Amino acid sequence: MSSIGENGADFLVVANRLPVDLERLPDGTQRWKHSPGGLVTALEPFLRTHSGAWVGWPGIADAEVDAFEEDGLQLHPVALSATEVADYYEGFSNGTLWPLYHDVVAPPAFHRRWWNAYVRVNQRFADVTAKVAAQGATVWVQDYQLQLVPAMLRELRPDLRIGFFLHIPFPPVELFMQLPWRTEIIRGLLGADLVGFHRPGGAQNFLWLARRLVGLEPSRGAVGVRTRPGVVQVGDRTVRVGAFPISIDSAGLDALARDKDVQKHAKQIREDLGNPKKILLGVDRLDYTKGIDVRLRALYELLADGRVDPTEVTMVQLATPSRERVEHYKQMRSEIEQAVGRINGEFSTVGHPVVHYLHQSVNRRELTAFMSAADVMVVTPVRDGMNLVCKEYVATRYDLGGALVLSEFAGAAAELTSAFLVNPHDLDGVKNALDAALTLDPAEGRRRMRALRRQVLTHDVDRWARSFLDALGTQTTI
Repeated sequence: MSSIGENGADFLVVANRLPVDLERLPDGTQRWKHSPGGLVTALEPFLRTHSGAWVGWPGIADAEVDAFEEDGLQLHPVALSATEVADYYEGFSNGTLWPLYHDVVAPPAFHRRWWNAYVRVNQRFADVTAKVAAQGATVWVQDYQLQLVPAMLRELRPDLRIGFFLHIPFPPVELFMQLPWRTEIIRGLLGADLVGFHRPGGAQNFLWLARRLVGLEPSRGAVGVRTRPGVVQVGDRTVRVGAFPISIDSAGLDALARDKDVQKHAKQIREDLGNPKKILLGVDRLDYTKGIDVRLRALYELLADGRVDPTEVTMVQLATPSRERVEHYKQMRSEIEQAVGRINGEFSTVGHPVVHYLHQSVNRRELTAFMSAADVMVVTPVRDGMNLVCKEYVATRYDLGGALVLSEFAGAAAELTSAFLVNPHDLDGVKNALDAALTLDPAEGRRRMRALRRQVLTHDVDRWARSFLDALGTQTTI
């Protein structure tokens, strides 16, 4: 078991956010609350069972917080000023890297001020990590906000074993080359001993860029999960590059879905919705990559064509608030709410709206109840690194009920081949898939769901974490 002694932690996760957020209350006091982020959801089940440390931002600007322990985890906060939140987080991370890495769904902005803040904050994360890591510790750096940390940390602490995992897609070479600081990012990542991606395509793109931008020739290796990743020589170091598709705590969700109170709540949800014949469900962070507009447009046309009866089919769209201060997101929220209003205005009856739209976060138990109640889960991102919502839906369906409509541009599509796979840019294709899922023969539905569950329950988040750490060659007993 990893440990935290007087000489620091043997195993550390370094991520933009801590697994808990600091919240300022109206009366001026502060409290910690569980963070809703997808990264926390993925990593926390693994980390709760392995003593270690987590380095991250507490979620509030200008908050000076000392290190503390929470439920067996040592948490080391990294402070960010309001300007740094604007430039490093909202700016370079989410105004430059996020759209660039998601196939330029929205145009990325390239501002030197943002880049300078990104460098400065990455150095701060590296400095904090270097101070709290034990000699020879294993450090696992997470995601696109911290791509410079591996090289910076390597400079400070060459004794550490460093892994990096990217939770979003890694873009095609032609798109990545637009980035003015492309070489610095690649050099930053090459500071790790192992660089992991969701899909082999991301690993291949990275290897090509390492050769093109840094002049390193990849050789072939044999590390990773169901892939043959590359190996790059960086001086006297070997950097391994591979694909490690992330997953969820599927056994935990399966057990939660069987809970009598959750099942009772699921039944109540159906009753509250007027016991429709079929319920469609979308669960997404409010983000332009998630394709919420695509499914609403498809539903509108199905209703207008008379292929879906508004008295028999209801859609619930849960949209978790996201980056509320960014103008692009404000505009997108407005457009989605207009689309919901249009559907309800034209096809609803008094007391029975066709679409129930909730712009709020829901807790794990309530989300499980919604998934248990839904006949069709609709996951239509135009680009997504993995997408865990679709795996969560499958994990809750121990009854082998339900159907999954899934974008082929989500990383999960490569694993969940028994879903109704769609091209979200093909509106007719999305409409036909929704129609097929709504009219699915129950026996065929059970066959599909059984295959999906076999994949999700076998390849869980613990297996993902272990496969990555085994490939990293970590010496910690975790």
